[in-house]
Order: sequence, then C-alpha cells, then structure tokens
Amino acid sequence: MSKDPAQRDWDRELAEIDKLMAAGGADPGPAAGQLRPTGAAMPRASGGAGAVPSPRAALFTWLRLGLALTLGAAMTQWPYTHGCGLQLYLYLGAVGAVVVASFWSMVSSWRTRSAFAHFLAIALLFWGVTLGARELLPRTGYARTAASWTCP
Repeated sequence: MSKDPAQRDWDRELAEIDKLMAAGGADPGPAAGQLRPTGAAMPRASGGAGAVPSPRAALFTWLRLGLALTLGAAMTQWPYTHGCGLQLYLYLGAVGAVVVASFWSMVSSWRTRSAFAHFLAIALLFWGVTLGARELLPRTGYARTAASWTCP
C-alpha cells in the first residue's frame, strides 16, 4: 500500500513536538505548508490576559474611584431640597453622574485587574441606582406615595 502524499505522518510530527517540549518548549514556527502569504496581517500582541498593568494605570484607577466614591458619598449631603422642579432635575443629573463615574471606575479597574477597586465600583453603581430609584419610583407610580415632577 502506498502512502498518499496528502496524508501526514502524525507519529513523526508528534515525536518532534515531544522533543521540543522536552527541550524547553521553543516555538518551531509554522510548518512549510502553513506559511502565511506575504502581505497578510500579523496578529498584534495587545494587552491580553498576560499583560501586567503599569503602576501609573493602577494609580489613576484608584484616583478615578476615589473621586467617584466622594461624589457618591456627597450625594447624602445634598444641600438643596429636591422634591420637585429644577432642583429635582439637578439632583437626578448628579445621580446620573454617580452612575457614569461608577461605570468609568469599573472599566478602569477591570483593565488594571484590581478586584477590590472593581468591587467598590460595582457597589457604587448599586448606590447610584438606589439614589435614582428613590426619586424616580414615586413619580412613575411604583411606590405607595405619589410624587410629582413639577412644583405646584
């Protein structure tokens, strides 16, 4: 029986791979039949799973998160009444800023692989949603007490 030239000798190729792995795992490169045509785009090494974030990026992550947490905590001390009218809309805008800042912090902490900062950013998101729900639900009919959007 003659061997078809299109068939590969898997035993020989696997033996070569075993030798390379035993020698330290050097990459043999593509086989002769698997070369890329010239002009083909090479994949770029980007900040993948093995990328280590720089200390500067980690510092800015914590700076972003600190500003966002400060804004979230300051919302409890809002100095104006926000029951209706323009003050309500300004307050809801500030609540929106808390939610946006929490998303900004979540993305930054995800990129720098900071688990604790990511947890705090998620907690800040829940806090912002809670602040917004506290004002929006009575005005949309989902609460026992009804509130209006405009002042009488």
